Amino acid sequence: MDTTRARALALSMLAAFAAVAVAGVVLRPLIPIDETRYIDVAWEMRVTGDFLVPHKNFEIYTDKPPMLFWLMNLVWFLTGHVSDIGARLVGPAFGLAAVWGSWRLGARLWDETTGAIAAAVLAGTSFFAIYGGAVMFDTMLAAATVGGLLALVSATAAPGVNRRAWAGFGLALAFGVLAKGPVILLHLGPALLTVPLWANSIRRPGGGEIARGAALALVIALAIIGLWVVPAAILGGPEYRHMILWEQTAGRTVQSFAHARPWYWLLALTPLLLFPWVWTPSLWRGLRRLSLSDRALRLCLIQAGAGLVLFSLVSGKQVHYLIPELPAVALIFARALIAGGRGEVRGSGALPAAILVLLAGGAALAVALGKGDATTVAMLQPLAPVAGFAVLCLILALAALVLPRVAGLATLGLGFVLALLGLIGTTGLAPAYDTTPIAQILAAHQDQGMAVVTDRYNAEFGFEGRLTKPVDVLEPEQAEGWLSTHPGGMLASECKAVKRPGEPDHRIHFYGADWCLWQGR
Repeated sequence: MDTTRARALALSMLAAFAAVAVAGVVLRPLIPIDETRYIDVAWEMRVTGDFLVPHKNFEIYTDKPPMLFWLMNLVWFLTGHVSDIGARLVGPAFGLAAVWGSWRLGARLWDETTGAIAAAVLAGTSFFAIYGGAVMFDTMLAAATVGGLLALVSATAAPGVNRRAWAGFGLALAFGVLAKGPVILLHLGPALLTVPLWANSIRRPGGGEIARGAALALVIALAIIGLWVVPAAILGGPEYRHMILWEQTAGRTVQSFAHARPWYWLLALTPLLLFPWVWTPSLWRGLRRLSLSDRALRLCLIQAGAGLVLFSLVSGKQVHYLIPELPAVALIFARALIAGGRGEVRGSGALPAAILVLLAGGAALAVALGKGDATTVAMLQPLAPVAGFAVLCLILALAALVLPRVAGLATLGLGFVLALLGLIGTTGLAPAYDTTPIAQILAAHQDQGMAVVTDRYNAEFGFEGRLTKPVDVLEPEQAEGWLSTHPGGMLASECKAVKRPGEPDHRIHFYGADWCLWQGR
């Protein structure tokens, strides 16, 4: 593929990625428990006016730093309107930044064609597109990682201490910490520690110069982070200090208090994580032709491989923790696709991935026709949009086989995400995960009292109800007492958790279960 066509493809995929992200905001609700929780924290930051110490259900929230919440509030401030749409565009904006940064990094390490193909690969990776449109921290971290790598490559390109480049590396570290915490060190640390393995041995700075540059970057990062950490730690109190300075960093790596999984879990999921690219034989042929004598390739392998190894060893793990490694993977795949040749060939190279998409469409249609449990069948109704999803999967599969290889696979990966979003937005899947109905019922009873019966409340109803008061969190045996002491108040619970005579005031199917709402008398 020549440079002109590669650029055109990359620009098209950037535009398509943005369009799919916006479609996701329109077609699907905020998904509990993560998206609803994070947007609620941003909402409570606005309500309380406390922009240093985040709150969830009007209690101090220690799980994440404030950058995402700041940016959502900035959008609300600039638009003059509090809405989920504006807040939900923050994640996609950083997804676009990561795609564009991958393009620039590929051009810096190799050439413009490699960078453009890498951008198309990343935008067309289904997993990245799904999380790129979510209210999450990972695309922010991916953008920080790509920015840090760009700065590090510039800092090690010539002898001496390139203060501007090292300052950029420090800014990337600071942004990463404020986005998701010190975990940014696991993403950028391996590349920094292995500079002799990938930087040009003749032109790179000496060990002392690299150490001084890294020290400068660290000082800049700590200074920026300290502008938030110091006052937040003072105002948040001892427990908050312990959680943000220790438990959410070192504590999570040693003994996970959430998401504990076996070491091989991430590795087992890579075929899904890297769909559709790893499902094409031509990629594997190209990978075999790559050589470790390519120092730029070494950097990408270190970046991607170290991330997989480190997060496999960490006790608490989620598959989206690897999103910051996907730009490096996209660059490796771009080099492999170029090395494999025949980049313009149409044919069967995408056949395995196309078959998987066809199977997904067929499976959804089969379930909608009654081949599944009653709850799932009910959510995949009406039948017409499910049939449309199956037809769209067929069209995408054919497009992957007809279009040039990279364009076809990118269209397949990103188009499948768009098809999924359409399926969610036009069937019972969207209302089944929408917190709005319960949230608005609770909101109407704020003055009289609100309560939920659950083992852990994640503020699922805070933002959609625009709640300005906390929700009481109860054990099942406390429900009757609460209702008797809160006349006019509203209690929500899974129906099976609280047994009461008579019918509830409201019954709503939410998050895989029937919820009942009772008003205190």
